[in-house]
Amino acid sequence: MSLPPVLTIAGSDSSGGAGIQADLKTFTALGTYGMSVITALTAQNTTGVHATIVLPPEFIQAQLEAVFNDTPPKAIKTGMLANREIIRSVRSFLEVHALSISLVIDPVMIATSGARLLEPDAEEELRNFCNKGTIVTPNLPEAAALLGTSLPTSEKEARALGEALSITYPQPFWLVKGGHAPWEKHTVTNWVFQGGKLFQRLVQTRQTLPRPTHGTGCMLASAIAAYLAHGYEPIVAILSGLDFIQKALSHADLSLGKAAVIPNPSAALCK
Repeated sequence: MSLPPVLTIAGSDSSGGAGIQADLKTFTALGTYGMSVITALTAQNTTGVHATIVLPPEFIQAQLEAVFNDTPPKAIKTGMLANREIIRSVRSFLEVHALSISLVIDPVMIATSGARLLEPDAEEELRNFCNKGTIVTPNLPEAAALLGTSLPTSEKEARALGEALSITYPQPFWLVKGGHAPWEKHTVTNWVFQGGKLFQRLVQTRQTLPRPTHGTGCMLASAIAAYLAHGYEPIVAILSGLDFIQKALSHADLSLGKAAVIPNPSAALCK
C-alpha cells in the first residue's frame, strides 16, 4: 500500500491532544505517512499552556532540509509558527523547495485557553505567509485578527469578514470556521471563500459535549492536508476534513482531559 508522505510544521503538545502529536495521529488514521518539523515545545494539557520553548530558526531549517532531502512530502500543514523569524525561515524554504506542494495553513495565534502562541509583531508576517497557502483555516477570532477587525456578531458579518480576507489575500481557499459563533446554538456553519467569492456554506449539527474541545483545529487542518496528499481537490478535501472532525468528536473518549474534550482521530478507522 502506498502511503503519501505528509509534513506538519508546528509546535508540540505534551498532552497529545493538539499540535504535532494530534497531526501525526490524524495522518496515520487517514492512511498517510506523517513527518514533522517542530517549531516549539510546550508544557501543555487541556487546562492550558504552562510553558513554551521556541526553537531557533536554524534548527527548524535543519529539520526541513532533513525531511526534503530524503522523503519530500505530497502535502504540508503548518500550525504554531511562534514568531516572525520562524515564519520567514519556513516561508523562504517552502518558496524554493515546495512551490508545487499543497500547503494547508492553520494560522495559530492564541490557544483556546488564552495563551499566546504567536508573538504580536509576527502577525503581519503571518498574513503574508497565508497568501502562499492552498487552503487557510482560521476560526472566527483568527480571521478577525488577520484582517485587523472586531469579532463578527452575526452570520452576515462573518461572511463579510471571509469575503474581505479572500479579496485581500486572493490566492488560497479560506475555510472560515464558525465554531466560535455566539449566534449559533445547535449548528456550526463554516464558509469557504476564494478571491472574494463564497464557494461553500457548510452547516453541521453542533455536537452536545460536556466540555470545550481541544485540538480540533489542528486535526482538521491535518486531515485536509492528508486528503490533499491523496489527490483530493481542495473543496473535496475541506468537506472530507469537516466530516472527519465530526466523526472524531462523536467518538471522543470523555475520560481523557479534565478541562476539554479531545477528538479521537482513530474514529476515521471505525466503520
